[in-house]
Amino acid sequence: MMSDERVLFVDHTGQIGGAELILLDVVQGRKRSSAFLFEQGPLSQALADKELGLIISKWGQGLSQFRRDSSWLTAIPLVGRLAAIIVEIARAARAHDIVYANSQKAFVLAALAGLLVKRPLIWHLHDIITPEHFGAVQRWVQITLANARATKVIVPSQAAAEAFIEAGGRRNLVEIVPNGLALPLEPRSAREIRAALDLPAGPLVGVFSRLAPWKGQHVLLEALATLPGVGCIIVGDALFGEQAYAAELKQLVLERGLADRVRFLGHRSDVPKLMKAVDVMVHPSIDPEPFGRTLVEAMLAGVPVIATNAGAAPDILEGGRAGALVPPNDHQALASAIASVLARPQALASQLEYASHRAHAQYGVAQMLDAIGGVIRRLQAGAAA
Repeated sequence: MMSDERVLFVDHTGQIGGAELILLDVVQGRKRSSAFLFEQGPLSQALADKELGLIISKWGQGLSQFRRDSSWLTAIPLVGRLAAIIVEIARAARAHDIVYANSQKAFVLAALAGLLVKRPLIWHLHDIITPEHFGAVQRWVQITLANARATKVIVPSQAAAEAFIEAGGRRNLVEIVPNGLALPLEPRSAREIRAALDLPAGPLVGVFSRLAPWKGQHVLLEALATLPGVGCIIVGDALFGEQAYAAELKQLVLERGLADRVRFLGHRSDVPKLMKAVDVMVHPSIDPEPFGRTLVEAMLAGVPVIATNAGAAPDILEGGRAGALVPPNDHQALASAIASVLARPQALASQLEYASHRAHAQYGVAQMLDAIGGVIRRLQAGAAA
């Protein structure tokens, strides 16, 4: 079913991360809408395949490498380019009813573009605004612009909503819409998938996220060093200037004698298949996360989950009822939890059944799209009134 609203979706990257996977679901059926990207990449092709109008900035290439923990002083030489992008967004917004910013960088520039062309502005906030994730200046800029320019701020969890409000964001801006997922059916067993993908036999854990220090892959490697015979696949790549961390992880594998047990698989499009092939899915983030897509994917796949007890994870896992929770940045606690799961797989049957039911009931794509579609329709009606 095609939607009538003309929405300009804005994203800062051409790569496909968790936020962009959500965007690809949100734009489904919106053929009257357009996407404005700062740069070319796999995302631009995926959006074109959805039959959206595609606008690529002439000035945005490489700006995705400006990381969330970068000093804003490093942005000073980019002022001219940023101003040009603001003008580009404003020009594109004139042909649309609503602007929908899908990332922090996209929101900042779209909010400033709103000074030139006034349109209702949705910020889909996929981050959690805390000192662990953003510097003081970044938090001030985000909250100030949100309070002044955003019409609605969509967040994926109560944890993200509370962080936004505690940072000074207006409560009435917030709309909590949990991320929604749907996994393709995979009829093959874990053993068959492992054989097809040449994955190691024996106990196997997996971590599925981009490579970044706060994602905590190094904590998992330290835990594996104390678990002889346990293999691991690390799925994901360094997307936003974090190649140094990726190199550090590979060096850590060598230093801990894990080269024969750890495989780096890079960015993959078959994550649900890979997830079903592991015995445990680990979510080792050391800082709070606004959501946890891989948690829900594992719950849908029927795979035991171990996550750090921070951010949205306790809510998604219902305080430990749908998966195990461990303290952040504690490799000994993580190792103990992994050993416990591997030692008693049959005892987890009821937990896995409950986790699957919860994932289907709370985190379906249809629920997410209905909620976001409702926000867009209300804003369009308000703008037309």
